[in-house]
Amino acid sequence: MEAPHRRLAAKLRQRLDDGTYPPGAQFPSIRAIADEHRVGAGAAYLAVEILRAEGLLEGEPRRRLTVAHPVGVRTLADPDAEWPHRDRGDAEHSIVRATEDLAVRLGVPERTRLHRERVELLDPDGRPAMLLTTWRRGVAREHSSYRCTVRVRPMERAEADLLGLAAGILALHAERTRMDAVGAVVETADLVLPADRWSISL
Repeated sequence: MEAPHRRLAAKLRQRLDDGTYPPGAQFPSIRAIADEHRVGAGAAYLAVEILRAEGLLEGEPRRRLTVAHPVGVRTLADPDAEWPHRDRGDAEHSIVRATEDLAVRLGVPERTRLHRERVELLDPDGRPAMLLTTWRRGVAREHSSYRCTVRVRPMERAEADLLGLAAGILALHAERTRMDAVGAVVETADLVLPADRWSISL
């Protein structure tokens, strides 16, 4: 027999499909769903998490969710290009110590002090597009070349929370390292893109 939260997710998915909850509209709260469908809050929460993982809902579960607009897929053709649209404007700045991975990427000793910046980049309509985290040693410097590798991995909870998505959905993870004219590394960055919204052009 199918679990109650899966049956509830199917009912809610049908309401999304038939336009009862149109794109951009606020989605009912967990409590309202539980009351209307006479299920426990746990089943309602799990049903909503299924819909978030499918990309049908946006936002954080402890806040009001909205119905996602149909996903448009864009192509990342130049991971070194400046983002043409806006960011959220509340970039997170901190000083961190270089992990083993960051030390290799930046060519510095482990535990070197690094400047870290994390910012959520938005599409023109204000929807989250990607998460950009940059590390560098010292002041920002100009670069003349870069290298980039891309892999697919599950999105981590902290990343998903910042993008208003469900943890565990697939992400394209681009590791970009910028170098100066003599090949010295000036910064390294992680670009995390929801895999259902992006493709990569090589």
